[in-house]
Amino acid sequence: MEDDREFRREIRDWLAANVTDDLRGAGGAGRESEAFERRLAFTRRLAAAGWSTLAWPVEHGGRGASLHRQVIFHEEYAMAGAPGRVDHIGVTMVGPTLMQLGTDRQRARFLPGIAAATELWCQGYSEPGAGSDLAAVTTRAELDGDHWVLTGQKVWTSLAHVADWCFVLARTAPVPEGASRHAGLSYLLVPMRQPGVTVRPIRQLTGDSEFNEVFFDGARTERDLVVGEPGQGWRVAMATLGFERGAATVGQQVGFQRDLDDLVALARRTGATADPAVRERLTRAWIDLTVLRAHTLRLLSGPPSAGAATVIKLLWSRWRQGLGELAMTVLGPAGVAAAPGDDAPATPGRARDTTRPTAGEVDRWRRLFLFSRADTIYGGSNEIQRGILAERVLGLPRQDRR
Repeated sequence: MEDDREFRREIRDWLAANVTDDLRGAGGAGRESEAFERRLAFTRRLAAAGWSTLAWPVEHGGRGASLHRQVIFHEEYAMAGAPGRVDHIGVTMVGPTLMQLGTDRQRARFLPGIAAATELWCQGYSEPGAGSDLAAVTTRAELDGDHWVLTGQKVWTSLAHVADWCFVLARTAPVPEGASRHAGLSYLLVPMRQPGVTVRPIRQLTGDSEFNEVFFDGARTERDLVVGEPGQGWRVAMATLGFERGAATVGQQVGFQRDLDDLVALARRTGATADPAVRERLTRAWIDLTVLRAHTLRLLSGPPSAGAATVIKLLWSRWRQGLGELAMTVLGPAGVAAAPGDDAPATPGRARDTTRPTAGEVDRWRRLFLFSRADTIYGGSNEIQRGILAERVLGLPRQDRR
């Protein structure tokens, strides 16, 4: 349609004017500390132009864009090499949760800051003893007058070191006898910049520290900053995960396509495609990604389907992990050697070897390989997700967990 073509031209022109060379390709999973301040400034420009909340309803300050236009935006964003967003937890998780389950006061207080990227968010779910088994959280919150007082620890908290707020799943009441462990949990909105909150970065295999431990030692938040009813936080927490694994994954997969295209180009340049096994794996990666994209669009375009978000997560996490493994095969010895690549100074009298991967390429694909080891663990391990599908969607007998 002509309107869609005009929309594509509009976002393409805006990105061409705003994605500068120092931003192109910066940041993203496993590289969140890269050019953070410049990416934050870019994100705020993106927000001011109305692109950040493209999918939000108009009544909440968004554009109310169709799924088709959201896909167009993400395609152009990826093709422009635009940097990794720093506001995605707020825009794709907290914002939609508040629109659906928050109070008018909560929406008025938080949605403008999320939309403008003036307040950044992190997710307080996982704990040392409660990762995929989220109902086992032990962080507690007790009422003290007009405030909840939190005590406990969270771990693997993405971007906690730069976040202004955290949405925290905490136990506010003991589990009644005979009731599910999900009972008594509450979903609280907690300010990060206060006494009683300690953030300790976790150094990863990639060398980055985007994950953190967060300790609550008497941290406080207002009594009415609980989303949903106290003790009913499990339903809210699951709704947030549904938003995380929803339409935002379309944009994620566009980025996957760019990664695959770049890896194919590298394989051709270095001669790795001379190996028929490499050609077969590259072809399989393309087929699998095409199927994943079609499957995701089909699920998101139709009526809500039980387990749909879980299936999408299972598929993309294993695909991206496989791409990291394939990248190391394409790199060959350069992937494990300390050689600087062909952007090192050339030997006098000898031409630069353009068939070798550059140091930047080696670093990029190493980081993907290392970071993607966690793709099948975070957000609910693949083993746990398969069990959920088996029991709650397929109706198979519950696993004996004794």
